[in-house]
Amino acid sequence: MKKSFKYRVEANLQTIQNATTWLDLCRNLYNTALEQRIITYRHNHKSISRYNQIKELPSLKDAFPEYKNVGSQCLQEVIERLDRSFQAFFRRVKNGDKPGFPRFKGRNRYDSFVLKQTGWKIEGKYLTIRHIGTFKLRLSRPIEGDIKILTIKRSTAGKWFVVFSCDNVLDKILPPTGKSVGIDVGCEFFLTTSDNVKIGNPRFFKKAQDQLAMRQQRLSRRVKGSHRREKARLLVAKAHEKIFNQRRDFHFKTANWLVRNYDTIFIEGMNAWNSDYRALTRSMRDVAWFGFFEILYFKAEEAGRKVREKPSRNTSQLCSGCHRLVPKDLSIHIHSCPFCGLTIDRHQNAALNILGEGQSPRCLVPTPRIPAL
Repeated sequence: MKKSFKYRVEANLQTIQNATTWLDLCRNLYNTALEQRIITYRHNHKSISRYNQIKELPSLKDAFPEYKNVGSQCLQEVIERLDRSFQAFFRRVKNGDKPGFPRFKGRNRYDSFVLKQTGWKIEGKYLTIRHIGTFKLRLSRPIEGDIKILTIKRSTAGKWFVVFSCDNVLDKILPPTGKSVGIDVGCEFFLTTSDNVKIGNPRFFKKAQDQLAMRQQRLSRRVKGSHRREKARLLVAKAHEKIFNQRRDFHFKTANWLVRNYDTIFIEGMNAWNSDYRALTRSMRDVAWFGFFEILYFKAEEAGRKVREKPSRNTSQLCSGCHRLVPKDLSIHIHSCPFCGLTIDRHQNAALNILGEGQSPRCLVPTPRIPAL
C-alpha cells in the first residue's frame, strides 16, 4: 500500500534561506504560468497545455539564471500542480459546484516544493538536498517501503517538515475480533457506539478561543508590513497549529481504538457541514468529523478492517427495537418509544440503527476509501 511519513526537520540559517528561496521561485513560476494561461485564453480562446509550459522551462533558466539551481523535476511539478488546479476547476464547473478559479499565490500561500528521483539523498537522520543544504530529521518512526516522492513543507508558524511518499509499505494486519460496531457522531459526545461506549468531545477550539481572540486582536492593531505584525501573525498561526495538532492526535487515537477492537465499523454518511444554526456549525467544525473519517478509513485499510457507510436518514428518529418512527427534537437526549417501551440514550439508539442498517444485505457494498496522509 501507499503511505506518507511526515517528520519535523531542523537546519542552519543558510539552509533555511536556500529553501525559502526555492519556495519563492516556485511560487513565482506558478503565478507566471497561471498568468500565461489566462492571457493565452483571452487572446486566442485556446488553453495552453502543461506539456507546452514544461517545454519552455529550459528557456526560462536561460533568461533567469536564479532558476538554474532549482531542480528540473521540482519546476515540472509546479506546472503539474497548476494543471491539477485547472482540472479540479473544470470538474467543479461540470458538476455544477462553486467553480473556484485557480488563484495567484501570495507569499504565505505557497508552502511546499516536491523532489522526485534525483537531487537528494538520505543518510541516517540527515537529508541532503543539492543546492539547498542538509536537514536533520526527527525520526519519530522508521521510514517504510520505497520512497517515491519527497516534499519539503513550511507551516504557517514557520516550522519546516519533510514528507516521504512511499510505495510498497507492508500492511499491519490485526487478528480478527469477530465484533462489529455502529457509531453515531455528535457535538455533545464525539461518538457513541452501539455498545453504549461514549467518547467525549474535547472542544479544542472552544478551549483556546479566548487566547486566539486576544492574539487576533493584537494582530489587527499592528501596521501592515512591520516586523511586529509578522511576530503577531506567527503567534496566531502557532495557536491554530496547536489546535490542529491536538485534534488530529485525538482522531488518530480514537481511530486506533476502534480498529483494534472491531472487525467492521459502520458509520453514518454525511454530505455537508451546513447547519441552520451558526453556533452548531462552529461546534461541527471544531469536532471535525470528516477529518476523523478520513483517518478511520486509512487506519482500517492498513489493519485489514472494514468501514461501511450507511445513509444518515432518521438514524435517531427510528426506534432500534421496533423500527417505528418516533420524532424528537435535538434537545431530547433520551429515546423513549411509546410502541415497544424501549428507553435508551438517543445516541446509542442511533448507533444501533446504524449497525442494524449496515448489516443488512443492501448495505454490504464497501464504500471507497477517502485518501489521507
